[in-house]
Amino acid sequence: MNVSYRFDEVGRLPLPGDNVAVATRQLDAGTIIYYQDQTLTLDYTVMEGHRFAVKAIAPGEALLSWELPFGVALQSIQPGSYVINKSVLDALSVRSLKFSLPVTPNFADQVNPYVLDEGNFQPAPALPAYPDTRTFLGYRRSEARGVGTRNTIVLLGTTSRTGSYVKQLAARLQGELQNYPQVEGIVPVAHTEGGTEQPNNLELLLRTLAGFVVNPNVGAVLIVDYGIESVTNEMVEAYLREHNYPIDEVVHRFLSIKGGFQDNLTIGEAIVRDWLPIVNAMERTPESISNLKIGLQCGGSDAFSGISANPLLGWIAQELIRYGGAASLAETDELIGAEPYVLQKVRDVETARKFLTLVEEFRERTAWHGSNAEGNPSGGNKYRGLYNIYLKSIGAARKKDPATRLDYAIEYGGLMKDPGYYFMDSPGNDLESIAGQVASGCNLIFFTTGNGSITNFPFVPTVKVVTTTRRFQLLANDMDINAGEYLEGVSMDELGKQAFEHSIQIASGQRSVGEKAGHSQVQIWRNWQQTDASQLDTLLNVSLPTGEPIAIRTDIAATADQIRFTFTRHQDRLASDNIGLILPTSLCAGQVANMISLRLNKQGMGQPGHLSRFVALAHTEGCGNSGGQPEQLYARTMIGYVTHPLVKHCLLLEHGCEKTHNDFMRHEMEEMGVDPSRLGFASIQLDGGINKVTQKVEEWFADQLSATGPITKETAGLEALRVGILSDGSVTDAASEQLAILTKMIVGAGGMVVVPENSGLLSTSSYSEDLLTTSNVKPSLAYGEHALQTGFHIMETPTEHWVETVTGLAATGVELIIALVHRRPMQTHPFVPMLQVASDPSMQQTYANDLDLLLTGNPTAWTDQILESCKQVIEHSYTPRLYQQGNVDFQLTRGFLGVSL
Repeated sequence: MNVSYRFDEVGRLPLPGDNVAVATRQLDAGTIIYYQDQTLTLDYTVMEGHRFAVKAIAPGEALLSWELPFGVALQSIQPGSYVINKSVLDALSVRSLKFSLPVTPNFADQVNPYVLDEGNFQPAPALPAYPDTRTFLGYRRSEARGVGTRNTIVLLGTTSRTGSYVKQLAARLQGELQNYPQVEGIVPVAHTEGGTEQPNNLELLLRTLAGFVVNPNVGAVLIVDYGIESVTNEMVEAYLREHNYPIDEVVHRFLSIKGGFQDNLTIGEAIVRDWLPIVNAMERTPESISNLKIGLQCGGSDAFSGISANPLLGWIAQELIRYGGAASLAETDELIGAEPYVLQKVRDVETARKFLTLVEEFRERTAWHGSNAEGNPSGGNKYRGLYNIYLKSIGAARKKDPATRLDYAIEYGGLMKDPGYYFMDSPGNDLESIAGQVASGCNLIFFTTGNGSITNFPFVPTVKVVTTTRRFQLLANDMDINAGEYLEGVSMDELGKQAFEHSIQIASGQRSVGEKAGHSQVQIWRNWQQTDASQLDTLLNVSLPTGEPIAIRTDIAATADQIRFTFTRHQDRLASDNIGLILPTSLCAGQVANMISLRLNKQGMGQPGHLSRFVALAHTEGCGNSGGQPEQLYARTMIGYVTHPLVKHCLLLEHGCEKTHNDFMRHEMEEMGVDPSRLGFASIQLDGGINKVTQKVEEWFADQLSATGPITKETAGLEALRVGILSDGSVTDAASEQLAILTKMIVGAGGMVVVPENSGLLSTSSYSEDLLTTSNVKPSLAYGEHALQTGFHIMETPTEHWVETVTGLAATGVELIIALVHRRPMQTHPFVPMLQVASDPSMQQTYANDLDLLLTGNPTAWTDQILESCKQVIEHSYTPRLYQQGNVDFQLTRGFLGVSL
């Protein structure tokens, strides 16, 4: 017998004029719903957050939510019909569902483009201001900087190259905080940008760094470079002064790293220690809430985001603006389709034009990369009922109350100088968007989420607002406010007042749930490689390498009998290490993966008998970036790590709402012929939050270790080596000749050598001409592709970034990387050991404490010296120096066509 309900028990109609409703729970096929004066019978099972028709919709007629169109019917849709489009059917096809879905879609993603009617434009009046004010306890800076909600010492790397430095420096100093209670954090700001020669996001990057420096939550800031990057301290200071940022009103210092890594950590530590009493003397004082500038964000959105949580933020923003404060709406592509709503009340026509110009520029930039801005919704969005960008945008725009006017439209990271409601250009990628709002001056972030995003920023508190009570209860330890109470009858005014009071307390120093959890992330709007569409057809039609090894000359007698290496037996292969790998499937799971691996290492789980250590590969991808080739590149590289010979046990940790969730990765592995059954899978959101997922991960690894048999050791010769060789800058003839000999020895014995395509080694005649049998050799491996055959390989490198190159190279399955450095030593890999070698005397003198091998004397002895160092690393009698010092980084490339959405 079919179950029956009243409509208000199981559905929501955002506005009376809508012709589809939102299911507030999963409803089985055949469910009967009493709606107004009719009886609806559902034709298919409708998932929570998905939509069903409540009126008859003719072919070609618009589907409406919030009385705005989000698609066009492909066929006659009757009341009770499950409303679904092709992209959601595709997204659900990789999920493990226990019920049938419609075979074909019944509506298409189609909305007429918005056109601004300037002839009839009417400026909207501002909301009436409150005659009095309210206060919070904040840190009064200068008039130009405003008032902070936190008092932090920020360690800011100008580019990705100094990211590991600021992280290590912050780690050294954490113990000092207990002696300085008014210093609310010593936080590293490490990001992915500025690691290429001529970044296309240079202006944006300088503006963001400048905004970080003067944000009122910064008590003091150390800005760090090497002096040779595409963004240097000199450039940042020049930008600050040229654009009249109040840099002299911030306790600050610019530090350029010269010489050894450890020596410079000591220098940085002394600087920060001198600042601690100064920053500790800064005190909270009662300040008007007109000094609050709030960033409004949504992530892991669902169908209820636009019904409960986003309108709550709209209520809070309107209230704050009437007190003289400011609010920032962002995520440009997540407003496409909502232009009629966003622009229904605007301060002036120039602001409306600027908003539409920023949207059009965003569309153009994504089109250069073979993507479209409408491709933003993630797999998690679709799973939770946001079928397309139009539906997502209509709900996202509710962060602006209908009565609030749009006052300003600004560039990414542009300063919010006056009170009012702002729109800031940014991608929908949550962390990239938040970084821009912080640079704009926001001192408090409000983050709505349907799935339960755990995002936090290092020096601006994040207040997380959940759309439904069920999800809030699942993640109660990781969320701040339950907007689901609105769905259960609490009025928006009452809920708004409660949330507003709670927010004032957080602004006054009460820690948010995310701050208590102790993790945070930064990502600036990532560089894009294309500046027009001139190369698009070529890039879209490139063919992947074959995976077949490249023929080389083998005129060197193999010396396999002269040197032997001790390896561990891994069932069907030999390996030089055994690690437990926690692989986050997106950026938002990265820091939680780090926290769990740190915890397991402290416990010593599986060590030393079965594992050497646990490693987490935190990265910045998997959410808010384009699909197609970049997504396949990402999946291929991730699976390269899943299958890496050094990985004994591997668990994938999803956030839960990303594009590249666990089910996506399972599907990709099956497509590539990789068995996912030996892996672990966990979900921060679906498993109940950080504490519960940590417990699940621990239990899984404990089970795997208990079933692990005894470790056995075997010796082997050069045939067992899997080595990557890369170079930074020019290579001397002597070094390249010896590396050619080394390559021939290893490959001739049956081993593997992989060289990245962008290595200067390949352009050196004494390497390539002596090694290769033909000229114009093409790469044999794609970026991040696991090599299935030994021999000599060249890996594609759609990047010039050192760390991105190393990240792809390690994924090919090499167990050791030999890095010939010319400019300076670089960040090392999290678990593939990297020997940093130099033959340049000036390099050897300057970086003697960071380099692992100094090539001096007769070059004919260098090959044996390198092999001896390799043996020491493989047998764990030597650990590369910069790895020991913590100069470690990991960064995936987006390739030529990756772009933020």
